[in-house]
Amino acid sequence: MQTKTDRRRVRAAIGNAGFVEQLMYLSWAVSVIATLGSLYFSEVVGYPPCTYCWVQRILMYPLTIWLGMAAVRKDYGQSLYVLPISSLGIAMSTFHYLSQKTSWFEKAGASCGIIPCNIEYINWFGFVTIPFLALIAFILITVLQAIVFIGVRNARKTA
Repeated sequence: MQTKTDRRRVRAAIGNAGFVEQLMYLSWAVSVIATLGSLYFSEVVGYPPCTYCWVQRILMYPLTIWLGMAAVRKDYGQSLYVLPISSLGIAMSTFHYLSQKTSWFEKAGASCGIIPCNIEYINWFGFVTIPFLALIAFILITVLQAIVFIGVRNARKTA
């Protein structure tokens, strides 16, 4: 079990680099942009979210609060809890994107609820859809938090 002195040494080792702290704030910024983007598409532009979009929102919205609190409190251990949620978000966004862009999951996208999940509200450059934007956000958060997790683990080993 770690004592307060051990925790202080780990925080000092991490804080001296400053890199991990910046990654926490960057992860938070990505989640805020993704959250605001989804709210923009649904509330301002008027695109009603489908069932798969709601699942992605359920996975992204808490990350905004969680990562913000973790970044402010310099609680780098939260990456351990963020990684499974963002990984689930990658899986859901990938499935949703494939249901829009391929014939593999076409039936699942067409029958997912009142609003079909294979409708492409936007299609920038021929491949950028709303689920693709969510996928990029979840990938960025996962990669950044994996780097934070590895940095914290290495700092604990050296402390």
